[in-house]
Amino acid sequence: MDRIALLTQVLEQNPADAFARYGLAMAHISDGKTDAALAEFATLIGHNPDYVPAYQMSAQTLAKLGRAGEALERLHSGIAAANRTGNQHALAEMEALREDLSR
Repeated sequence: MDRIALLTQVLEQNPADAFARYGLAMAHISDGKTDAALAEFATLIGHNPDYVPAYQMSAQTLAKLGRAGEALERLHSGIAAANRTGNQHALAEMEALREDLSR
């Protein structure tokens, strides 16, 4: 069974499983399916609003797609989540990306 099928099966049992949802989004990115990945990140954030890596990776993906406005919106929410959870490393990285996109 491939990783997407396996992760999908896990999520059928527990749709709010942050680790599996993040893994599925990353698998879609690896396969070049950015729209599917972004949809998974959005679902993940809906279920787990403090899962900081979802904001960070989805913002990076949006930025790579040339969707700077959407990336900045995601970074705004991600920076707030990083502050809530005390994730200083992700906070610094997202602030740097926000600065780059704002130029």
